[in-house]
Amino acid sequence: MSKETAIRTGESSPPLLFRQVSPGPGDSTLQFRLLHFWDARKNVKGGPGILLGIEMLMIDAEGTLAQGFIGQNRRNQYEKELQRGSMYTLTNYYASNNKVMYHVADQRLVICISHASALSKDEKDIEGILRQRFRVRSFTEFEANCDLRGDLHDVVGHLKLVDGQALHERPVLCTNDDSASRKVMVHLQLKDGPVMNVYLWDEAAESFRLKFDGSAVTPTVLLVTTVNPKRLGGKLCLSSMSSSRVFLDEEVDPTKEYLAWLATNPSITSLVNPVEVVKAETLTIGEIAAFLKHQPAQVAYFDCIATIDDVKLGTEWYYIACKDCQTKLNRGPTTLVCPKCRNEDATAVANYRVELSVYDNDEQCTFIILGDAGKDLTGRKATELIDAYVQENGGVAAELEVPVPQCFIDTIGLTKKFRIKVTDYNFTSTKLSFTATKIVSAAELPPKNPPLQTPPITEWRTQSWLRVVVVVLQLLTTRRKQSVPSVVARSHAELLLHQWLVQTAQSG
Repeated sequence: MSKETAIRTGESSPPLLFRQVSPGPGDSTLQFRLLHFWDARKNVKGGPGILLGIEMLMIDAEGTLAQGFIGQNRRNQYEKELQRGSMYTLTNYYASNNKVMYHVADQRLVICISHASALSKDEKDIEGILRQRFRVRSFTEFEANCDLRGDLHDVVGHLKLVDGQALHERPVLCTNDDSASRKVMVHLQLKDGPVMNVYLWDEAAESFRLKFDGSAVTPTVLLVTTVNPKRLGGKLCLSSMSSSRVFLDEEVDPTKEYLAWLATNPSITSLVNPVEVVKAETLTIGEIAAFLKHQPAQVAYFDCIATIDDVKLGTEWYYIACKDCQTKLNRGPTTLVCPKCRNEDATAVANYRVELSVYDNDEQCTFIILGDAGKDLTGRKATELIDAYVQENGGVAAELEVPVPQCFIDTIGLTKKFRIKVTDYNFTSTKLSFTATKIVSAAELPPKNPPLQTPPITEWRTQSWLRVVVVVLQLLTTRRKQSVPSVVARSHAELLLHQWLVQTAQSG
């Protein structure tokens, strides 16, 4: 075949399906839709990497995905004509089986553009060939393939945090800082597993940032293609690759389907508290107090192991909250009003607010148990306890003074790991009290530090005598090296020696 311009229009051959391709050179015709293409690079530590060419993701009439490759020396021939979503016909190629890591397609062979290749962009679209196809996997499947550097699959879930910010705060991600723009870290809740850290790098990070900031409403669902499962600090995480793409909410079928699933399962979004997704550091009461003293005001979360010493009596142990946002309701003329939701006819629910006196090995303070932390501690909702008391004693809950339930009194003496939240208030308050939003687990106080060992008198005398000898030797050395009158050095040394002998005699 003559070496003419590689991209041309016109000629076509009966298409071969990707599954029929065999290793080595092929002169058959392939017809496919180009889904995506990206730069192929060889990573170099501390550098931008070596550009190797262009990688492509292609799909045929059967919906089979295959990976293609254009070498760097042929980039100029093809790059300008490549267009995502367009149809192409390829004649003469080389099918390589050298790629052993990070497969992004069903077909293991990589279809390479060779010196004899003829690639033509088809003007007529073929509706039967899919415009997108995804290989979404579950948490269990990602865990099974962790750190294997094998197939790269796709993940879809709903967002919990974006760069550490909760969605209700509508994070703004645009930045001119090159170092910051290289990465976006999101916490993604999957249908079948825990919240996962997903790290978006370079082009994937920039694409996510532009789409997220450009959305009229805060996006909820995220799909990331070809992610690499790996463990960081013992935790399963997902990392984007150079081949990765990001899609939000209504962009593609899997995100639309996930949105529809969320609409029919609204409780799913509240299963995980987004502000508690990030792993909390375990500190003592004293260390939290030191943090408040030396750090600027902020919202922060810590874990703290403490023993319950007492329950504060004589105060209300619950409050009436908005069912939607858990904010304390205000009483209006005829209804209860939520100051946060601005709902003038809010649905009310009873929430815990119990003050516990707790201690660890070094300090004592007050933990205020709020919301679900009370249920974690007692195993029962506040509403259940109030209803049970009303049934036993008759009357209406609003007219009765409901005492602190016995199940809270029974927690005295228990040691737990508490999730502590500090806010701006804690940085200015003179009272050492913290809000506990969750009971992480049962726990035990760590062993106390042993007391400092005081050396015995004989050891102290020996150490003191040695210090005096060192001083004397230093002074005598100074006398030899400098032109200081020897009587000064000698008299000073004699004075120190005399004082030490007197002290030793008196202590003996």
